[in-house]
Amino acid sequence: MSQSPRPLFSAARHRAQRDRMARRPASANFLAPVIAETLLDRLAMVTREFPRALLIGAHDAALTGHLRAIGTELTIIEAGARLAATSGAIAVEADAVDLPFASFDLILWPGGLDSVNDVPGALLRLRALLAPDGLLLGAFVGDGSLPRLRRAVMTDGVRSIARLHPQIDLAAMGNLLQRVGFTMPVVDVEALTVRYGDWFALVRDLRAAGLSSRLAPAPPSLTRAEVARIAAAFAAQADPDGRIGESFRLVHFSGWAPHPDQPRPARRGSGTASLAEALKPKG
Repeated sequence: MSQSPRPLFSAARHRAQRDRMARRPASANFLAPVIAETLLDRLAMVTREFPRALLIGAHDAALTGHLRAIGTELTIIEAGARLAATSGAIAVEADAVDLPFASFDLILWPGGLDSVNDVPGALLRLRALLAPDGLLLGAFVGDGSLPRLRRAVMTDGVRSIARLHPQIDLAAMGNLLQRVGFTMPVVDVEALTVRYGDWFALVRDLRAAGLSSRLAPAPPSLTRAEVARIAAAFAAQADPDGRIGESFRLVHFSGWAPHPDQPRPARRGSGTASLAEALKPKG
């Protein structure tokens, strides 16, 4: 009998990270308001109502407050038990949620998909939770993020142990949405640059945003010498003013649960206009 593959990410470490976020002021998570504003802007462009919504993650009060203010029947799931208890959320991982099928018109996921062990499985669960013509809308830190940190971690004198998560790119995300049955998928990226005085400030931001390592098993702790080498390698990439600009690529995604009234692409070969005729010179 074949054994199940070992998880890439630790659910226990994820829960601990989320609960640590509950002990910090909400303002410490600099990415949360950026993602929330973008999701709400995109939601405002959709000309229909969503009476029942599922929010994955209980840390951002802006999303929660907005959805409740417009009369949405809101359900929240949250991996961290402490954070769930303070917000009235259901304590469960996103890839293990077990709620009635077709029970939501909208699902918002403001970060975290990139650290799920079974990404297709998680998306398939969410697809099943959506009612026909329901919308999934989310964002995560994607491929190409933190290039200066990645270079610093690979500097000479630091053990070559995986310390940073693999990242999902745009093409893979679009394919995944289609593969699990979402229609009209849209995936795009927003580039964000944050300037830091040193590596330690970046680490504090990553921890506050719940973006520190969840790899399983946890890599051995850095020695003082390795910390010094990484900090120096990060500082060596500074701009002339002495600050280091680090890049975050926020991947935004959306997809709809199928419905008979949704627009469909035309059948291949069904066009009546000739491209060759259209390209002929006029006159």
